Parts: sequence; C-alpha cells; structure tokens
Amino acid sequence: MEKLWYVVNTYSGHEESVKEKLLMRAESMGFQDYIFRVIVPETTEIEIKDGVKKEKKKKMFPGYVLVEMIMSDEAWYIVRNTPGVTGFIGSSGKGAKPTPLLPQEIDRILVNMGLSRMDIESEMSIGDKVNIVDGPFKGMSGEVSNIDLENNRLIVNIDLFGQETSVEVELFQVNKA
Repeated sequence: MEKLWYVVNTYSGHEESVKEKLLMRAESMGFQDYIFRVIVPETTEIEIKDGVKKEKKKKMFPGYVLVEMIMSDEAWYIVRNTPGVTGFIGSSGKGAKPTPLLPQEIDRILVNMGLSRMDIESEMSIGDKVNIVDGPFKGMSGEVSNIDLENNRLIVNIDLFGQETSVEVELFQVNKA
C-alpha cells in the first residue's frame, strides 16, 4: 500500500478548519502513518489598490482539500467522518474507495503552490537513486548529488554518452528509484 493524493469535498469556506480537524484526528487516533499531509490549494495574487501592493491568498478549488494518505478502511473512515467533510471525489459512494489523483495532476497543483509531491526533507537525501520522469532527460536515471530546498530542485548525476554529467531538475520531474 502506497501513499497517494486524494481530493476531499468540504463545505465551502470550511477548508482550513477541515484541514486542522483532520490532522488533529489523525494524531489523536494514531494514524500519522496513514494520513500524511493535508493541503488547501491556494495561490497568492498581488493586488494593487490605491497604489498599495497587497498579497492576497486565493483558493484554487473552493470547497476542496487535498489529502496525502494510504487508503485503508480505517483511514478512509477517519477522513470521511471528519466534521465539515462531505465526501471524497472519485468515489461512487456505497462504501467504495475513491480514485487517487494521477501523479501529473497533483504535480501541476503543487508546483503552482511552490510545493512538491515528495516531502524533500524526509524522503530525499544525497546519494539516493532517482528516475527522471519529465523534461529533456526523461527516461534517464541518476544519483542525487545536491538538494536545493529553497527552490525545490535537485542536482542529479546521470550517464550521458558514457560521461557522468550533472543536471539540474525540478523536484516534480523525478521519482525515487
């Protein structure tokens, strides 16, 4: 069983409270190994009003929360029965488990927020083997030689024409081998 991203429907305007309640419930019920990250997809817009710049957070998908979790009966029950949650997207109901988001779908959303599908600090370290899944070096494998946490980038050493070459890739462009 692997951790995947799911879309949870909430009452509109209750996304932040659902996020807090869900994380609290996962912790109090001992399900931190099943429910990992809960994200309210937002973008920051710069608004100029009366000559003053203001940053304004805008929800990308009002009424929805993204949950990174391992889908088990118990974890599904905890999320489904969190106050403010109306259900999972991609479920036919009647107790059926929902369909997770595809990697390219979640990558597109997280990149717009400056995040990554991978929790770089806990899941990636120097010396790890990775497969490049996007960009000009797609299909190649290599070893992580540097991690840029600030910009969500990696320096990966790949074999290019028989020569070890360092390439810079975005975090969403790799999967751990």
